[in-house]
Amino acid sequence: MLVIGDYSDVKLSWLGHGSFKIETSTGKIIYLDPWIDENPACSLKLHEISRADIVCVTHGHIDHIGDSIEIVKKTGAVFIGTPELGMFARKNGIPEEGGSLCPLNIGGSANFQGIKVIMANAVHTSDIMINDSDAVVGSGACSYIIMSEDDPSIYFAGDTGVFMDMQIIADLYSPQIAMLPIGGKYTMGVDEAAYAAQLLKPKTFIPMHFATFPDQEADLKRLKTLLDIRAPATDLVILKPGESFTLP
Repeated sequence: MLVIGDYSDVKLSWLGHGSFKIETSTGKIIYLDPWIDENPACSLKLHEISRADIVCVTHGHIDHIGDSIEIVKKTGAVFIGTPELGMFARKNGIPEEGGSLCPLNIGGSANFQGIKVIMANAVHTSDIMINDSDAVVGSGACSYIIMSEDDPSIYFAGDTGVFMDMQIIADLYSPQIAMLPIGGKYTMGVDEAAYAAQLLKPKTFIPMHFATFPDQEADLKRLKTLLDIRAPATDLVILKPGESFTLP
């Protein structure tokens, strides 16, 4: 496990596949694409989640919208997603009144008790795919930058291929931590992810969205080799599902 930076107790936990939990230095809990109960890589169960402050969803595929609505209902967290995801959440019991629903669009942002959440671009399809009866035409996927005064800026790519606007994300937000998919097939693979790290220039790169299924394995040795060439200043932190990375 690597130790970097001068930040206070920011804990990132990989829940498996494309799901993360962030515990900020001020004690806020953020879930990113929380696919919990049906996630074969996730040991955490929905009934074990009792606290959440923010739930960010990048798109409507079942392995990303996952258990987000249930978590918001049971914890009172804020649901953040595109307007289309917000409409789906509202139809499924998340009220617009009371601050539980915060739809954003690309380039938009919102502040919650010292935490700024910015919605950025991603290159991926995004119909809402829960089951046949709930299929809703989506509007594209997104990614998130999470910033606060005392903690490192975090870029959560969600599902995406590499794209040149990652350079804009680097220029505008200087993410110190980047969670990037590497599994190939439905997202970029290791070659593209190494190039993404070159564009983003994070201090730390945490891979995700790999090894959950046999057709989405990743060559981690090749990733490290390519990263040493393309982004030698970036540290690669490889977690196993359920493991956490804490910035001291």
